[in-house]
Amino acid sequence: QVQVVESGGGLVQHGGSLRLSCAAFGSTFGIYDMAWHRQAPGKSRELIALITSSGSTNYADSVKGRFTISRDNGKNTVYLQMKSLKPEDTAVYYCCVEARTWSGRLPSDYWGQGTQVTVSS
Repeated sequence: QVQVVESGGGLVQHGGSLRLSCAAFGSTFGIYDMAWHRQAPGKSRELIALITSSGSTNYADSVKGRFTISRDNGKNTVYLQMKSLKPEDTAVYYCCVEARTWSGRLPSDYWGQGTQVTVSS
């Protein structure tokens, strides 16, 4: 089994910065795409940033130019650097890791428990 643990959320002022981290633990054959999603109150969960195993990245238009996703393959960790934060960025941020275990035939998605980010106006 794979465990995914996020950290780094909190309260920040409008225009501030915050860095989220997410580490995957467990016996894995391979880790592939790593991504950050978020869910604001009353809204559905949305994909905001993704990074492939080779380092290619994609961003939602709402965060492009302000957020940067990166990963450390040696530590099975993905980061989300957030700058110029706005009140509308307030949400629970979830990490999703696509991984294959030694006992699995195909990769599966593993989710963290979420970390709250609140941006005050």
